[in-house]
Amino acid sequence: MTADSLANADPLDGRSLPAWLYNDPEFFGVEMERVLRPSWQVVCHVSEIAGGGDWQTLEFLGESIIVIRGDDGQVRAFANVCRHRASRLVDGTSGCAKKLVCPYHAWVYETDGRLSGVPFSSQYAGLDKATHGLFPVEHEIWHGFVFIRLQDDGGPSVAAMMAPHDAEIAPYRFDDLRRFGKPTLRPRAVNWKNVGDNYSDALHVPFAHPGLKSLFGHNYIIEAGEHVDRLRGHLHDEPRSSLSEHAYHRLLPRVDHLPESHQDLWLYFKLWPNIAFDIYPDQVDFMQWLPLTPTTTLIREMSYAIPDDRREMKAVRYLNWRINRQVNAEDTALISRVQAGMGSRYYTSGPLGESEVCLKSFARRMRNVIPEARLDRAPAPGWSLRK
Repeated sequence: MTADSLANADPLDGRSLPAWLYNDPEFFGVEMERVLRPSWQVVCHVSEIAGGGDWQTLEFLGESIIVIRGDDGQVRAFANVCRHRASRLVDGTSGCAKKLVCPYHAWVYETDGRLSGVPFSSQYAGLDKATHGLFPVEHEIWHGFVFIRLQDDGGPSVAAMMAPHDAEIAPYRFDDLRRFGKPTLRPRAVNWKNVGDNYSDALHVPFAHPGLKSLFGHNYIIEAGEHVDRLRGHLHDEPRSSLSEHAYHRLLPRVDHLPESHQDLWLYFKLWPNIAFDIYPDQVDFMQWLPLTPTTTLIREMSYAIPDDRREMKAVRYLNWRINRQVNAEDTALISRVQAGMGSRYYTSGPLGESEVCLKSFARRMRNVIPEARLDRAPAPGWSLRK
């Protein structure tokens, strides 16, 4: 590092985010507007809305968003809100409809969002159906996954965020993936940032995750990018104490569409600010941590794979689930302890080691987006309004 760069270095760059950011209601409101609403969120894979009228929903920050395939084959996203009296149009997480009919007053919308039917239409003098279609929501399809964004702040597309990793991801054939198993929803009594911090923290793996340590040994590497963190580990051949890890490594069959370098690779990508793709030789999982309140979060997960009926592949996918179920239980205990500690008056922030590059990157970006994140203690109430 040069003398100039040292002089211009941010003194907080080696510190974690302060504790008050993990439980303060006013900060929570600000980060929802500045960080989460402008962020991309996964809804589903296009294979889950394969036919005309097929739809999936996502509940996020008090909004219900529906993505639906139109009769013309196009995928669109809309607010799940009737333009008449704001009733929710559909319930649940998935379904199929020839038309979307409001259960309150039976206003009818086509699968492309157009308002096509209004009972007692004579009562609405001058109503222009063409201007009362469903509210569109920005969406993007990236390698088969459907993303939505509530608010455009000029940030990059998903494709632009992931562009540095396209070549590495290409062999996994994301467009050909199909969901297997049911979606998992795990409520946790922690701030959403605690989930993400833990995901990007590699230093705890040798001590808190004996199963992963058994799989990777010391072969676990993390890298921080501008929009995406990359984490990875190759399976190693040393003896394992856990039956699940031992059986997984022994039974994992060759995957012909993957290069040799990917046959034993567990690869993770964390997209700013709250989405992760866990990529294995046998399957691909996505995980997102959805903020509910300053101290509660809903973790949403789904698993996808290229169809493969081999007995060995079915076995390793089950073992993958067993291994990660144990990791999730260990992580839940860890982040619960951290969340409790964040409530202590004695703690403000802590030092970050040289290898904690992902935590440094996330903290740096949060401070840039919300300058009050630089403060050790919460400012007087109402600070977000005094601008």
